[in-house]
Amino acid sequence: MHDHDRGLEFDLGMLRRRNVLRLFAGAGLAVVAGCAADTSTSGGSSPSAAGTTSSTPSGTGVDEIPEETAGPFPGDGSNGPNVLTESGIVRSDLTKSFGSATGVAEGVPLTVQLVVLDAAKDTPLAGAAVYLWHCDAQGRYSLYDGEITNENYCRGVQAANAAGEVTFTTIFPAAYQGRWPHIHFEVYSSLSEATAAGKISATSQLALPEDACKTVYATTGYDGSAQNLANTSLRTDNVFRDDAAVHQLATISGDVKSGFTARLAVGV
Repeated sequence: MHDHDRGLEFDLGMLRRRNVLRLFAGAGLAVVAGCAADTSTSGGSSPSAAGTTSSTPSGTGVDEIPEETAGPFPGDGSNGPNVLTESGIVRSDLTKSFGSATGVAEGVPLTVQLVVLDAAKDTPLAGAAVYLWHCDAQGRYSLYDGEITNENYCRGVQAANAAGEVTFTTIFPAAYQGRWPHIHFEVYSSLSEATAAGKISATSQLALPEDACKTVYATTGYDGSAQNLANTSLRTDNVFRDDAAVHQLATISGDVKSGFTARLAVGV
């Protein structure tokens, strides 16, 4: 078993359920808070890769994103390397390393769109910053794993726009042994706070839908991911099993050829 993301679990319980779907007028982005129930078991089916949206009155509040472990490879200075204070970390394209590193992460294109919201007020947190990171198509984390310790791809920071949105262009991560396919992120109050590796407002993980994962892992370059996916489920994953990622399961669209887009609302 890999040691990725083990050793820290949170007994959060279930927060009071609210309707967390809304459509930002004029923003052009459907904000989906990952509230579809998961029906998967190991090797079984999961929610459809395509999501649905609806609108709710503003001011009703949204559920806070569950607090999760950052895992052993955060790169935020809490466990070894600190990429947050390096020039070049503020970027939207995470497929290439920056600075003196020249590595490129190969894989199926993935756009990640997060909408950061004030959970109590259901309003966008404009100016908040998100640090996002994940493994590559071989299940390796830059800065930490073997031959890519000198690379820093699949990591980056973005500041939220007026609608609370941040967008990253990256690749679809692998499924490594013992974990459901996921993406890590930390939310900071501002870009300056993030790039100083300052106070973290929230640490969580985005879960990727099973249908899209199966499609991606049938392509070349994702050796072992299909079998690793088959050996786990959202209900057995050591991070998502408390509620089957009900607040963290992204909606996804697209295909292998043109790339996928994963969307999630993040209540803070």
